Amino acid sequence: MFSFFKKKDKPEKTEHKIELSLQEKDSITEENQQLMAKIAEAKQTEDLAKLYEKLGLNYAKLEEVDSAIESLEKSLDYKLSIGDGYKKLMSLYNAKRAEAARNGDDAGIDKYMNKMDEMRQIAKKVTISG
Repeated sequence: MFSFFKKKDKPEKTEHKIELSLQEKDSITEENQQLMAKIAEAKQTEDLAKLYEKLGLNYAKLEEVDSAIESLEKSLDYKLSIGDGYKKLMSLYNAKRAEAARNGDDAGIDKYMNKMDEMRQIAKKVTISG
């Protein structure tokens, strides 16, 4: 009748990765090259922040995680924000932390936990400063 203490079967989580077509990958790669050219010409830090954020998001789409992290970190160096780049960087850090945990890499776990803590501090700063 009542099943308060019975374990319920949970459906297994399946990751839904969207595979990009070769044409989409080429398009994103071409866009990245254009962004790099704009970055070389940009003078204002706000423009640089937006360009690096877009570049990082594109790298994430291409599953180039390390390049994505590097670009998104540069974006936050130029201007703190909690937009799409912030969210993607947080998820990339979490994925790297999970990978380190699966591999038994304590230093990697600590590194990415600290980076996630830094991201939370950024969110606090941005929220408080409005």
